[in-house]
Amino acid sequence: MNFIKKGLTFAGGGILILVVFWAGIFVGASQKDAIEKVTNLFNKETSKPAEIDFYPFWQTWSLLEDKYVADEDLNENDMVWGAIQGMVSSLGDPYTVFLPPIDNEYFKSEVRGNFEGVGMEIGIRQDILTVISPLKNTPAYRAGVKAGDKIIEIDDRSTLNMTIEEAVRLIRGPKGSKVALTIIRENTEEPLELDIIRDTIQIPIIETETKERTAENNKPIEDEEIFVIRLFSFSENSSDAFRVAVRELYESGKKKLILDLRNNPGGYLQSAVDISSWFLPPGKIVVREVYSDGEEKIHRSKGYDMFTHIPVVILVNRGSASASEIVAGALKDHGVVKLVGEKTYGKGSVQELVPVTQDTSLKVTVARWLTPNGTSISKEGLEPDIYVEPSEDDEGDAQLKKAIEILKQM
Repeated sequence: MNFIKKGLTFAGGGILILVVFWAGIFVGASQKDAIEKVTNLFNKETSKPAEIDFYPFWQTWSLLEDKYVADEDLNENDMVWGAIQGMVSSLGDPYTVFLPPIDNEYFKSEVRGNFEGVGMEIGIRQDILTVISPLKNTPAYRAGVKAGDKIIEIDDRSTLNMTIEEAVRLIRGPKGSKVALTIIRENTEEPLELDIIRDTIQIPIIETETKERTAENNKPIEDEEIFVIRLFSFSENSSDAFRVAVRELYESGKKKLILDLRNNPGGYLQSAVDISSWFLPPGKIVVREVYSDGEEKIHRSKGYDMFTHIPVVILVNRGSASASEIVAGALKDHGVVKLVGEKTYGKGSVQELVPVTQDTSLKVTVARWLTPNGTSISKEGLEPDIYVEPSEDDEGDAQLKKAIEILKQM
């Protein structure tokens, strides 16, 4: 998810030219029948760039109809969707994708925050399907899926060259059904086989130290000064939930804060700006949004600035992405927090969801995010001030312990 402003804009704006294939009507009478068949799918033509030669496309279409051995299986709609997907994939951007009807509905249900599946955010990293983060208390989380796991098979189907949307469609499914994942984990010699039972997923928002035990060894934070807020996602309701958490902090009388953004895959840009505003004076830059034409849109703090006299440490890891990186990057650049943990995922691009037809959409990267000091989140991710490996044993949460140690010295 990563992303949305009003109207399902993933922090972006603008209207895009859609399907360009209709320019094939200029290729000649020999392709007339094929052209008419495709055009009749929508009974409408759109932009036809004259400088593009569409002869190879229409010639291939005609040859398939004439020669393909299983021509009775040809589905013209699927051929059009596949052609568009091929055009979009040629950009080499895993976040710019065409969503045919089924993928489009899956995506919209995820945005609504209620769907059936295993509960993890995935992305493409170095051309490999990779777990950004498992959502807490979901089937994936309980099965032991970890941020950074590389998924090489889904139900015995290779993920090589698979898009994120294809993977989502395979992983999600009815509550109570099973999906088998084969994953490769860093520092593990053999692939891991995980059978996960799907369930209804409610995307969690927030928890505080007073509501739930936050240490990985299930022990509460036994410190009279330190309060913990763990933010799981930047949803529509995150700003209100964070406001309630701030009130709990002040009512608790504690004077130091740990903001845990580990395994938070992001969400609404405006939620990230609003939450950053609790830590920054009015007008301070939260994030820079840079478009392909060089235009730059700057998002600034609303200036709630409630933590002036409260030391803050933010926990991040390889599952901290998108809106999480905006908050962590802004507060780090302005010198109001220390970052503890691992390097973040590096998902700093802006997607806009644009309708193509009534039941299809184009999710397109329209801009990239930079921190206030100009660090490209997509290219570099965020390096923590203090690097701490995650715990791999029963001795507790090493990253959380380090954050507590640092706060006790502040």
